Amino acid sequence: MALKVYCDRMSQPSRAILIFCKMNGIDFEEITINILKGEQHTPEYKAINPMCQVPTIVDGDFTLFESHSILIYLSSKYPGVASHWYPSDLIERAKVHSVLDWHHANLRRGSVGVIVNNVMLPIKGLPSNPQAAEEAEKTLEKALTVLETFWLKDGPFLAGRSQPSIADLNLVSEVMELELLSMELHDRILSPYKKVLQWVEDTKSATTPHFEEIHGVLLKTRKEFRKLMAAKSGKTE
Repeated sequence: MALKVYCDRMSQPSRAILIFCKMNGIDFEEITINILKGEQHTPEYKAINPMCQVPTIVDGDFTLFESHSILIYLSSKYPGVASHWYPSDLIERAKVHSVLDWHHANLRRGSVGVIVNNVMLPIKGLPSNPQAAEEAEKTLEKALTVLETFWLKDGPFLAGRSQPSIADLNLVSEVMELELLSMELHDRILSPYKKVLQWVEDTKSATTPHFEEIHGVLLKTRKEFRKLMAAKSGKTE
């Protein structure tokens, strides 16, 4: 029975799981849960994941959610997974865990706040909170600075590694979500971080062609969102 992956390619952690499975030749069934339509709140999906979030995997009679845990599980279960994704060396593995633990309270917190206040609320015609938007941007910029000056200081990939790990997949998917911002805001936030931008390109190259395929929906939606936001603001993009 094939592994089932309940996900949405608009979801950062979903994309990390999908790229990982494709990179490692894991046989799986992709089941789309459209989060923009609220399908994560249906009774059917809630019975699978009571947290009403994506991604979730169902492997036989075992169900697991939370993307970091999923990636660790898949890395440990499948013998064909390349060792650089989740190293067997205790110290190297601990470094990967440290990045993953840092991710949710820092980079993800800032990224989600910026996306919600600058994209999702305006798209839905709801008022944005300027103070919340400013605080989210500060949180994001602080996280990007740490990414630039600490996690990427010793090598092309996170924690000084020469090849990407599961941490790189999670964090690069988070940074790619910023593509939904207006071009002006996207460039203003990201352009100072040259190492981060190079790391995105390096991770993309290391996971081609799956990176491009899995991010296709996001980039198509970016075009639609930017047109919509430009129309609402009376600008053209």
